[in-house]
Amino acid sequence: MVIGKPLFTIEQIQNRVKELADRISRDYAGKEILAIGILKGAFIFFSDIVRTIKVPLTVDFIVASSYLKTETTGDVKIHYDIREDISDKDVLLIEDIVDSGFTLNFIRDMILSRKPKSLKICVFLDKKERRKVDVPLDYVGYEIPDVFVVGYGLDYENKFRNLPYIAIFKKSVD
Repeated sequence: MVIGKPLFTIEQIQNRVKELADRISRDYAGKEILAIGILKGAFIFFSDIVRTIKVPLTVDFIVASSYLKTETTGDVKIHYDIREDISDKDVLLIEDIVDSGFTLNFIRDMILSRKPKSLKICVFLDKKERRKVDVPLDYVGYEIPDVFVVGYGLDYENKFRNLPYIAIFKKSVD
């Protein structure tokens, strides 16, 4: 396994999180947000951004997956559902990365069926080239090319989530 040089440094990540949080805070001025993090991948980004947003908020989580190793299966499974009643609430869905869009679109539709007052989506990384489903994104940290990345919550076989930066990952062939 080989981890390449950082695609985004700690400083770049921190700066972009602050920029996103400032935009979200302006957009939600005078409102209270229900921030929903999609686990496991978004846990670090989620933690950083909710601590930086300057409007009142409550938090909840959903655990969903559609990956097998490095490829999406398109078959979305919900392992842990939102506990909060989201009807008539301003919901901000927070995700680490959008690839095919299958998982995020599934969760988006599920949330919309529960009648929130509003729903906006914030993702840290957008892999537009791989999109199979069009999902409206309101806040995007960075657009990235079609490369597999690890760090800052992103993993390969549940490893490398703890890297403080985001790097390109390549599986070495021995």
